[in-house]
Order: sequence, then C-alpha cells, then structure tokens
Amino acid sequence: MTQKTRSRSRAARLALLIAVPALALTTACGGAAESSDEGVASVSNAPSTDQTKDGADASKGGAPKGKSAFYDAQMKFVQCMRKKINKDYPDPKLSGHLDWTKIDALQEAMGNDRIAKGGRDGECTTEMQKAMSLEPPRDTQKDYESMLAHAKCMRANGVSKFTNPQLQDGNVIPGGDPNPTSPEVSSDSSTYKQARQACKGKLLDGLDGLQ
Repeated sequence: MTQKTRSRSRAARLALLIAVPALALTTACGGAAESSDEGVASVSNAPSTDQTKDGADASKGGAPKGKSAFYDAQMKFVQCMRKKINKDYPDPKLSGHLDWTKIDALQEAMGNDRIAKGGRDGECTTEMQKAMSLEPPRDTQKDYESMLAHAKCMRANGVSKFTNPQLQDGNVIPGGDPNPTSPEVSSDSSTYKQARQACKGKLLDGLDGLQ
C-alpha cells in the first residue's frame, strides 16, 4: 500500500468515526486539553467505563459475557464486505473490533482504499456505522494515554514528526502525521514500518489503525 493510499485509509476511518453519535472515543463531558511530552492531559469528570455492564474489561478488549450485540453487528458488516467487496475480508476479533492488521494487508494486496471506506461507493457504510454505534463504552482517559504512549514510542523509534493525540471537548483526536493531506511522515519507509512494529503493543484493542 502506498503512503497516499494508507493516509486515505486512516482518514476514511476517522471520518466514519466522527459521523457516529456514540463514538468509542468520546465521553459525555470533559473539557478540551492538549498534551506534551512533559505531562498527560486528563478528561474532567469522565465516567469510568473500565467494565461493561456484562462484566467484561473493555480496556483490555474483552467481549461481554454471552453473545455481544457489537460482535454480531460487526459480523454483519464483515459479511457485507465479503459479499460486495472481497470474499477474504477477515473476521473481527473476539472483542468485536476489526483486525486492522489483516485488513491493511488485504487492502495492500487490492491496491486501493475500498475496504477502509466501506466499499467503492460506501456499500457497507451503514453496517459499519451500526456496528460502531454498538461498541461498548470505553475509558477515554485510558484510550488517550494509550495513544500518547504510542506516539512517544514512534518518535523514540525514529519517526520524529509523529504528533501526540489531543483531548478536545471530551474527544480523543488521534496523533500521527502533522499534515495528512500532504504527508510529512513517510509511512512507506523502513524506519516507519519498524517503528510501527515496535510500538503496536502500546495501542489498546480497537485503537489500531486510528493513529
């Protein structure tokens, strides 16, 4: 996958996230804040959502006990993608989150960004948005800290322009390339690829592919 295609892929994912009212990366309250390497921003009065109502640990990516509505909805999206886009579209993880490592590999083989956009003309966007709206609540502070640790790791591994995420109006704004429309970070370079591999463990389940 070229750097341009990869950038479009991540932009498409973010655009879909923003379009869904019940975002995984939002909270009902909290003020804007920015981060620096010297400190970690926090979400004011953010509700604690470490545990789903069914007892699963959402911060660790665990699926709720019993059949998950999120997983079921995600499977409907996957089935749509297999029928309309590519028969090899991968299953979601047991947590219900999509496996972006496998999706990116398939997208690279296809040579376009149809997968990230939910199809050529958004054929499966409705199913994708439905699944995203059913994602169990997440701990916004932990998601932010996970992305921040990932950004620092990327810089420590040679990707010096990789920016920090931000907390803004209770939302987590992913970091990454400071200028996605005209990329300043060479995601096709060996340094970048090695950094991604070294730092992938910093991102909590469900955050991969966003930064």
